[in-house]
Amino acid sequence: MRNVFFFVIGLFVLLTSCRKDFDFKASSGDLRFSRDTVYLDTVFTNIGSSTYTLKVYNQSDDDINIPVIQLARGLSSKYRMTVDGMQGDSGKIFNNVELLRKDSLYIFIEVTADVASANPDDFLYTDQILFDSGSKQQKVELVTLIQDAVFLYPQRDDAGVYETIPVGVDQNGDEVREKGFLLEDDELNWTNEKPYVIYGFAGIPAGQTLNVAAGARVHFHADSGLIAYNGSTLNINGTPSTTEALENEVIFEGDRLEPGFSEVSGQWLTIWMTQGSKGNFNNLTLKNSVVGLLVSGNDGSDYSITMRNVQIYNSSNYGIRAYTGRIKGENVVIGSAGVASFAGLYGGKYNFTHSTFYNDWPSSQQVAVRLSDNLQGADPDVMALEEATFNNCIIWGSNQVEMILSKAGENFNYKFNHTLIRFNNLNNQFTDHELYKFTTDAEHYNNVYIATSSLQFRPRFWSVNANNFRITDESEVIGLGNNSFLIERDADNILRILNPGPDLGAYQNAVFTD
Repeated sequence: MRNVFFFVIGLFVLLTSCRKDFDFKASSGDLRFSRDTVYLDTVFTNIGSSTYTLKVYNQSDDDINIPVIQLARGLSSKYRMTVDGMQGDSGKIFNNVELLRKDSLYIFIEVTADVASANPDDFLYTDQILFDSGSKQQKVELVTLIQDAVFLYPQRDDAGVYETIPVGVDQNGDEVREKGFLLEDDELNWTNEKPYVIYGFAGIPAGQTLNVAAGARVHFHADSGLIAYNGSTLNINGTPSTTEALENEVIFEGDRLEPGFSEVSGQWLTIWMTQGSKGNFNNLTLKNSVVGLLVSGNDGSDYSITMRNVQIYNSSNYGIRAYTGRIKGENVVIGSAGVASFAGLYGGKYNFTHSTFYNDWPSSQQVAVRLSDNLQGADPDVMALEEATFNNCIIWGSNQVEMILSKAGENFNYKFNHTLIRFNNLNNQFTDHELYKFTTDAEHYNNVYIATSSLQFRPRFWSVNANNFRITDESEVIGLGNNSFLIERDADNILRILNPGPDLGAYQNAVFTD
């Protein structure tokens, strides 16, 4: 009897383990979808998209088997899918997909396509996901826009090794090289006809000039940047725009075009102005880098870099990080950064008028402005701060102290004229500090406005989360500027009004809506 008992138990287990195959019924074609069309956001030629999600529901009371889920273009499709974690046939075709009653499955969709694959009339690349039940076919449309671009990238030799360019020296004085390339003569004029996409470091050769036309759009891939070598010049020739499309603004940003990446910091590296280079930046928006502008040791008694109507946003480390730099800026706006919005380090010469420096990075150490004349480990370790002048500016942020000064040598020249500074002398730690005598040191502080709390001299920006640093009608910095430092037009090309003086910062108060 015992053998018979185990035989019965074994037969029961065998039958129940196989029952699953018999319980699944063929799909009747009554699936429901989270959307009828999946719009994948614009991508550049041959740059993969983000992953998009489609949810498929079985609303019936039966466990079903979907005979085929596939892309209509089959194995030649530029789209690819995973279905509940399965790869199928090259991510294009899936057979006998099972779905329990009242349950759902996820389909994840990506695309990598070139503009030649798109419709020549509208540059759309389309396909369909087909759900074939045998008697009834259902479909979900797939649509994405493929944008053509000029691609600049380092070449590879026969062994597959990328070309490199010098990016400095190590602690032993040996040259350090990174994946990159020098721009050729026919690559030194960037127009607004097509976007530019940069891979690796693009280098402006010594003695050459890169001109970037008004309305140009430049996109940097991850770990990419632009280097201006000794003796080279970078001219960014943006002009004021008249519409919200910023048709004449030059924009530098990452190469991910999906809305979810529009304000993500650290997507690419930096614009690096090396020793002896020069730059003229006009109507430029630079966003989502690690360091927006890196300046290392520009020469000469004059300003090597001029900036007019320049905005720098969402830098994971610094908006501007300058070592012995020489920068003159008008209507400059620098938003939040992981360490400092503007850092003039290891001396240099800086002059900013009607500029806004803001930082609310979520940390206790970030500041809007940092100035120093010393650098540990450098030789020499102190360099003169020849000038650091701020006229009619705003220095503001979420921390108690948004300006830090560090002096080690004798030649440390700084002056704040009619400038708002967020500075709360918490616990009186700066009371006797020689660098922060705001009310008694007329040599360095001329009619400054010190906000010891967030409720004093509130700028009342339109929306810091949207990087909109225009000031509202309720702003407490209206009319606080000095006429002798007036820049006639603001960052929006609006004529400044003397009321009785100009407004502080890069923007004149005006009617503005989001």
